[in-house]
Amino acid sequence: MQTPPDHAYPTHWEADVVLRDGGTARIRPITPADAERLVSFYEQVSDESKYYRFFAPYPRLSDRDVHRFTHHDYVDRVGLAATVGGEFIATVRYDRIDERGLPAKRPEDDQAEVAFLVQDAHQGRGVASALLEHIAAVARERGIRRFAAEVLPANTKMIKVFTDAGYTQKRTFEDGVVRLEFDLEPTEQSMAVMRGREQRAEARSVQRLLAPGSIAVIGTGRAPGGIGRTALRNILDAGFTGRVHAVNHAFPEDLRRLEPEGVPAARSVREIPDPVDLAVIAVPPAGVPDVVRDCGEHGVQGVLVLSSGYAEAGPDGRERQRDLLRQARSYGMRLIGPNAFGLINTTPDVRLNASLAPRMPGAGRIGLFTQSGAIGIALLSGLHARGPGDGGIAGISTFVSAGNRADVSGNDLLQFWYDDPHTDVAILYLESIGNPRKFARLARRTAAVKPVVVAKGGRHHGTAPLGHAVPTVRVPDSTVAALMRQAGVIRVDTVTELIDAGLVLASQPLPAGPRVAILGNSESLALLAYDACLTEGLRPQRPRVLPSAATPDDFRAALAEALAGPGCDAVVVTAIPWVAEEDAAAPGESEGTALADALRAAAAADPGKPVTVVHLAMDDLAETLAAPPEPYDPHAPREPAAPPRSSAPEAQAGPVTPPRPPHPPRPPAPAPAPDRAPAPDAPARPRPVRIPAYPAAERAVRALAEAVRYAAWRRAATEPGRVPAYDDIQEAAAGADIEQLLDRLTTDVAPGRSVALPPADAEALLARYGIHSRPTLPAPDPDAAVRAAARLGYPVALKTTAPHLRHRADLGGVRLDIAGEAELRRTYAELTDFLGSPEELRPVVQAMVPRGVDTIVRAAIDPAAGAVLSFGLAGAPSQLLGDIAHRLIPATDREVNEQIRSIRSAPLLFGWRGSQPVDTAALEELLLRVSRLVDDHPEVVAVDLEPVVVAQHGLAVLGASVRLARPPATTDLGPRRLPVY
Repeated sequence: MQTPPDHAYPTHWEADVVLRDGGTARIRPITPADAERLVSFYEQVSDESKYYRFFAPYPRLSDRDVHRFTHHDYVDRVGLAATVGGEFIATVRYDRIDERGLPAKRPEDDQAEVAFLVQDAHQGRGVASALLEHIAAVARERGIRRFAAEVLPANTKMIKVFTDAGYTQKRTFEDGVVRLEFDLEPTEQSMAVMRGREQRAEARSVQRLLAPGSIAVIGTGRAPGGIGRTALRNILDAGFTGRVHAVNHAFPEDLRRLEPEGVPAARSVREIPDPVDLAVIAVPPAGVPDVVRDCGEHGVQGVLVLSSGYAEAGPDGRERQRDLLRQARSYGMRLIGPNAFGLINTTPDVRLNASLAPRMPGAGRIGLFTQSGAIGIALLSGLHARGPGDGGIAGISTFVSAGNRADVSGNDLLQFWYDDPHTDVAILYLESIGNPRKFARLARRTAAVKPVVVAKGGRHHGTAPLGHAVPTVRVPDSTVAALMRQAGVIRVDTVTELIDAGLVLASQPLPAGPRVAILGNSESLALLAYDACLTEGLRPQRPRVLPSAATPDDFRAALAEALAGPGCDAVVVTAIPWVAEEDAAAPGESEGTALADALRAAAAADPGKPVTVVHLAMDDLAETLAAPPEPYDPHAPREPAAPPRSSAPEAQAGPVTPPRPPHPPRPPAPAPAPDRAPAPDAPARPRPVRIPAYPAAERAVRALAEAVRYAAWRRAATEPGRVPAYDDIQEAAAGADIEQLLDRLTTDVAPGRSVALPPADAEALLARYGIHSRPTLPAPDPDAAVRAAARLGYPVALKTTAPHLRHRADLGGVRLDIAGEAELRRTYAELTDFLGSPEELRPVVQAMVPRGVDTIVRAAIDPAAGAVLSFGLAGAPSQLLGDIAHRLIPATDREVNEQIRSIRSAPLLFGWRGSQPVDTAALEELLLRVSRLVDDHPEVVAVDLEPVVVAQHGLAVLGASVRLARPPATTDLGPRRLPVY
């Protein structure tokens, strides 16, 4: 057996997970110190559940049972427990067995028997499904490839846990027992099941925070002012439909109601007789642990910590923040903050403003997430200025400003917004990305159904805010931006651009293409729009310039004509104040309003194309265009109606008057959503006629261009490429080679460090995937060079491999087309005379290949960004200009086709200035094979092919290096877990 020394406790198996109902639990290995917890847990399990577990009445555990269930070697016998508040709520264990079902005695035995027990009070929360994911990952790590489970036929819940997991299964029935056997190798179905459960659980956990039935504001000051009292006032002023409590340990014992707010008062959350769903905490950091403990013991579902003094305050504060997160999760609570600005939900049946924003935003279709409170204020203020009031063009559905985002992050909000029927556009301002790999995955899926717009601060190394503990990202920001684009994310640079793009996407249909019609009553303004379109890569038509005295009817007719034209995908309208002829009558003070009505009428008659307006000195035009048509309900279902999140009738918001209404029922969980995008041919939901207006042509066109690019990505996403399956790839043999190489090369290497493969081993590993590099023979002296050339055949190349001269033909380190022995000896002498001794230069000889374009192909795994495939031209384009294209691994055939064409120097591959085009098909295949190698084997952390000479027919890999490392214990491809920073 392969027992680790001293039965080392595997800390990397510990994980916090979100359960089906939105609560959290901690999964960890069971230890001998858990004996009392195990006994207490077993006493709370019903007799029926015990019978299902042991197939016989089993009222209590014997001392021998307790010892067996708490003592494990963490290899052949493993037990995991799910805990809440430090107590067991479920357990799972496996025992390695042989082919006869007896305890295994040989290292090659790769099957284990698995069994679960879930406390009755926690059944139906998805605990067993989460435990199955984690115990399966543990088993794979320990060399187990298959699980077997015996279940009584009446135990339908447990049978469903196994059958719904998505693994390849075999079911038999014998002696009154159902025997299930299933392979643990993840399948496409098992990954889809896991991702779907993750999305529904995390979305539900956010929904519980955004739609609480009751709130306790802890730290409410006795006098007006202060953060706690301000938060309480904002909640009440917004018309929150649930119950509100004010909590302060310094309240007088006889205080029952806080005036003038008229809300129930308590000295501790434990004194509140009713359930509390959300606690808003505004007390000094020293008092937060006691408050969180009280909340956990009272059954609070989530906490919003407005208090500062955590990771943003230095190392001590960072440790306080970690303790806060551990404490909140130990009670099954999600945490927003600390140092948070707050959260807002404008839906009529909630009307929640649990933030420090003094004004409740207008209700609308934009979801908003920020990490910075200051940026949150700027976004809310900017949106209000562009379309105030419920149903305006800039109204929001939900808003979360997470501060240090120790727990709830932008990833959680993407999970929630994915199937939120009240949100059409997701806007995020991020200062750091804690889990870029997961962010890219979630953003790609969300972007397939609704736009995701992101602005990222702290784009340069070392500029992340002190409060954000994030993994180090080695790839430059330009790479991160490229990967976001690949995932369908609309990446912008400023807060203003966030708003500009969000307004177009929230109010207009997606354009069918890049063709833009421009019309207006100012030639200069129209030309600015025309130039801006060309700059953004759009295809503008010649502007149609109306007379400066054009009336609203003239604008309406021109817009209607443009929208009806077959050569137009979008329209930009430019407008300046009406300039009348000498005898003409001005339209009066309502000029902007009349023009807005005319443009709306034309857009309503042909609603399939987007319209934007550029105006100068016409604020009333912008305000009217942004306002909702009357009457308008921003949260009314649109056709086809999405499944509602709650079956309860919507409550009407009204004035807040004491006493508060009775505690309402908690909102039910949202309807489960499939883990896939709706069909691409689903009919579009009709939008109210609201048109975004901009004070500058460049801003309007830039926002429109983002919509055009996003629409093109959406169309391409409906027909994603494929990852080809090449028949000559030897995946299993490569895996065996890698295991042997790691055993041989990493004996003296620190954990987590990578090792470079010797050239021969690198060439052999690459050959397993059909990647053949040209042989290179060492030439430590002239005679060795001659022997090498004779072996390879003339003509040959003589190259140095010293790091400072590698691939530097410009410095004389590469000599080509050497035709014979005499020339080779002469060249060798010149090389060593001018550049250094053979020991310094490390010369090699290589056979010549057909001339072509020198390129580089690389793949690397960044600990945060994940596996990235890179391509560029060798030399100055990539080294000096950074002209390199990146794609996430696994890359599809469509993605690598776009990748090689996306670099600025791509024309050199396709016959620039009369040169012959090279074999890009062979280049694409090479990229796909490298992608497959890194995707199939996470131990391969870097592949560098340079140069790759791409000729008219075929290509040649002249240099190759590979680095290996033991894979990390957990990745985004493993079982679902909440991050810990």
